[in-house]
Amino acid sequence: MAFRTIMVQLDIDAIAAPRAAFAWELAQTHDAELIAFCAAEGHFVMPKGMEEAAAQAIWCQVDEIEGRLNCLKEEFLCTVNGSDRASWRGVVGNPTQQLALNARASDLIVVGPPMQDFMIDHHRTVDAGGLILSAGRPVLVASDTLAPFRPESILIAWSDTREARRAVVDALPFLVDARDVVIATVEGGGEVTCRAGVEDAQRFLASHGVKARSEVMDSRRSAPAEILLQIGQQIAADLIVLGGYGHSRAREWAFGGVTRSVLQAGSFHRLLSN
Repeated sequence: MAFRTIMVQLDIDAIAAPRAAFAWELAQTHDAELIAFCAAEGHFVMPKGMEEAAAQAIWCQVDEIEGRLNCLKEEFLCTVNGSDRASWRGVVGNPTQQLALNARASDLIVVGPPMQDFMIDHHRTVDAGGLILSAGRPVLVASDTLAPFRPESILIAWSDTREARRAVVDALPFLVDARDVVIATVEGGGEVTCRAGVEDAQRFLASHGVKARSEVMDSRRSAPAEILLQIGQQIAADLIVLGGYGHSRAREWAFGGVTRSVLQAGSFHRLLSN
């Protein structure tokens, strides 16, 4: 497997260049094409009897969105020096839904660090949780600083689930080039079964040319998310790979809070699959 097309999500209310440059470097490293995507939608709470005013307000918002999309397009094309291996998609519509729909054109989606829930306007920025659950593609959540992406040390947060297996396969283009890969899992009483799963994951990776070592941690020592993030710090992980899954509502996360905690760990690059 290789990444042939990467899609980078840009926010309507932020400058495009930092995230675009991050994704462009990643695309060049993997000899991939890059698609920039940005979307926002007009929104107005309509008081009864003010339908005409509400419609006018939404049209004004749409005009503003289209103007911003044009500016971001120019900024993106300047960042990639007008390369014919980079293209633009700007849409007036719900950012999460539209990005999930357009994800069909890519092998990997790059998004910026998620904001705190109370700061998110889901009409103007992507809900990372909802995207991971609906895109059908791996999502690379960049670190807060958009540090250069050199995935030499990779932590796999392993649980014996469909989502984790999918994430390991999706991460193979990164894993095959890494110098240090650690499969970390937290056992909660079923140590034999837990170790068997990790050993199978190691053998699978070895068959694809990835030499990995394992860490099986005791969940009685600390919270699973805390343990995994501590391991990430100890090995100076450039990337954390994990399965992301939740309930039907996009932000009601399962996995004992590990998915949510890793999403909030902004010092790491994170790759999540569902």
